[in-house]
Amino acid sequence: MRTVLCLAAVALLAGFAPPAHITVWMIGDSTMANKPDPDHNPERGWGQALPQFFDSGVTVENHAVNGRSTKSFIAEGRWDSVRTRLRPGDYVFIEFGHNDEKIEDSTRYTNPYTGYHRNLARFVTETRARGATPVVFSPIVRRHFNAHGVLEDTHGAYPWVARETARDLGAPFVDLLQLTEDLVLRAGPEGSKALYVYTTEGQFPAFPQARADDTHLSPRGAAEVARLAAQAVQQLRGTAGVGLLAAHVVGVSGASGVAHQ
Repeated sequence: MRTVLCLAAVALLAGFAPPAHITVWMIGDSTMANKPDPDHNPERGWGQALPQFFDSGVTVENHAVNGRSTKSFIAEGRWDSVRTRLRPGDYVFIEFGHNDEKIEDSTRYTNPYTGYHRNLARFVTETRARGATPVVFSPIVRRHFNAHGVLEDTHGAYPWVARETARDLGAPFVDLLQLTEDLVLRAGPEGSKALYVYTTEGQFPAFPQARADDTHLSPRGAAEVARLAAQAVQQLRGTAGVGLLAAHVVGVSGASGVAHQ
C-alpha cells in the first residue's frame, strides 16, 4: 500500500493523476490468446491465465489471436482496434514471433531485422502516443529437445530483435524466451510435456486424435508462463512507467530472469 501511495504522489506532482483502474491490453499469437470451451479444449494461452496474478485494480483485455504475426495482426486491422481504445495509464503487452517466422506464408512472414523490427517499433510508439505504456516480450520457447536431450532454439533472431527494439526505444522488456526455456529445462524432456498439449485419442472433444504439441500450452503450462510474466513485471517496478502496474501483481514468488532496460 505504501508503494502505491508513493507512486500516486509522484504522479500527482508530475501533473497527472494515476488511473483509478488499469487496463492491460494483450496483443500476440496463439501462445498468448484466449482459447474457447475450456472444459473440452486442453489448450490455453498464457494471457488467459494472467488475470489471476493481478488484483482487482487491473483488467486484462486479451486481443491475441491464433496464427497471427506482427504483419497479419496489423493488416487485419486488429492493432488499430486496440490502439484506438487505449487510454492514458493503460499498458500493452506485446508478444509475437512464432508466426513471423513462417517463411512459406507471405501474409505472415517478416524479416526479423526489417519488418518484424519495424512492426514492434510501431506498436511501441503508437502505444505511447495514446498515453499508454508498452511492454515488449520475447516469444515463449518451443519444447524442441533433440535425441541427446538438448533443448534446441527454434526462433533464430526474433527474440534478439525484440530485445534490441525495446532497448533502442527505451521500452520495458521481458525475456520470456529465457524464462520459459529455464522452466522447460527444469522440468526436463519428459516432465515438460505436462506444460504443453499432449493428449491421448478421444481424451478431449476438441482434439479427438492423439496430439503431441510442443508449441501450445496446457492449462498448467499457461499458468506457469503467466506467473513468470507477472513476476517479471513485478521486478520491473523500478522501470519508468511500470511501477503502478507492478504494485498490483499478486500470487507470485521467487526470482526471474527479467531483463531491465
